[in-house]
Amino acid sequence: MTLKKLLVSTVLSISLCQGAFAEPVEIDKVVGVVNQGVILQSEVNSIVDRVKKQAKEQGQQLPKDEILRVQAMERLVSQALMMQMAERMGLQISDSQLDQTLANIAKEQGGTISDLRRTVEASGDSFQAYREEIRKEITTQQVTRANVDRRIYISEQEVDNLLKIMASQGQSAEEYDIGHILIDIPNEATAEEISAAKTRADKVIELLNDGQEFKRIAISSSSGSKALEGGQLGWMGINEMPSLFAEAVKSKKKDAIVGPLRSGAGFHIIKVQDVRGLQVVETTEVRSRHILIEPSIILSEEKARNMLAGFAKDLRAGNADFGELAKEYSEDPGSALKGGEYDWTDPTTYVPAFRDTLLSLKQNEISEPFRTQFGWHIVQLLDKRVADKTELAKRNRAHGMLFNRKFKEESFNWQQEMREQAHVEIFPTDE
Repeated sequence: MTLKKLLVSTVLSISLCQGAFAEPVEIDKVVGVVNQGVILQSEVNSIVDRVKKQAKEQGQQLPKDEILRVQAMERLVSQALMMQMAERMGLQISDSQLDQTLANIAKEQGGTISDLRRTVEASGDSFQAYREEIRKEITTQQVTRANVDRRIYISEQEVDNLLKIMASQGQSAEEYDIGHILIDIPNEATAEEISAAKTRADKVIELLNDGQEFKRIAISSSSGSKALEGGQLGWMGINEMPSLFAEAVKSKKKDAIVGPLRSGAGFHIIKVQDVRGLQVVETTEVRSRHILIEPSIILSEEKARNMLAGFAKDLRAGNADFGELAKEYSEDPGSALKGGEYDWTDPTTYVPAFRDTLLSLKQNEISEPFRTQFGWHIVQLLDKRVADKTELAKRNRAHGMLFNRKFKEESFNWQQEMREQAHVEIFPTDE
């Protein structure tokens, strides 16, 4: 980042060693400015190459390279704004936290970090670059969560209303695999600009109705955050969708094209790619307790880990009491005074590293120290049960659905506001 901030020219060059008057050699090019940072041509090329490679593997057609570059540039502008926000917040992802995330990714694929490295490098990519990309993804998620959560309010009346809707739907409720295209309109758009956007949206619908591939059209036309993924939003129930989409999509059949739907952001086009009955899965709940130690300037990562490793050893030997250690040392304000205990909880509400470690334990087993974004933990599984269908469980599920819906909406609004307040300049390219 320091190198980028020092760049004052749109072209970086070096002189050849053979002579003082040798032709300069271009090694990279600045193609955009985002506040005090810059976007490099190499970054754009990297995203375009990755999308083209994935499309080739999937046998998918793509639009022209210049359209891919526009989408890649938008992705990099959004990412730059997020990383700048993280810097202002003082948010950093440590190497140990990153290693824990990579270990979880590797575990989900049935291997180790070494296996993951071999897979990445076998595909022709740099593992170090992959590693830093994951660090950016974690940072982006945490920045978004920190800024969007506080914008969301869910009233008891909203929960009551959704419970009534869910009761009336019964087992006939459905989930939809959604594709999304956004034709955006500028902030404070003129009537002519709105009309032009509507015309583009109508043209997109025409192309889709003529059988054009949705993902290809999304990549070339959409301004949505998932454009480079072909506009894929994935499976959602009606109650989890943004409010604008819910009524329009309800009861639609597979392959239905919906829209254009007008919002403040522009015109939305939805494709119902598939429909299925609501997948009802019994929820496992766990009761647990943990001790959290947060590394600091005074307490290093290694010392925090070793401290917990010592606690775990003493606890297994029966030489210490978990509750007393938690009360004295744990830095989790929500559980420390209760001896580190959490009441019955759906483990999917925990961060992945905590969830996966907890679910790997046998009853009363104590984990080895592990890292999350909050610090180093040891956790003990006290008990496990299949959640009953109590009113509280239903209410929590309804609250979660409302939160997910509002989070999607507010996340988009927040990112739009951040973009409008930023200084963004995209330079013309000869390519």
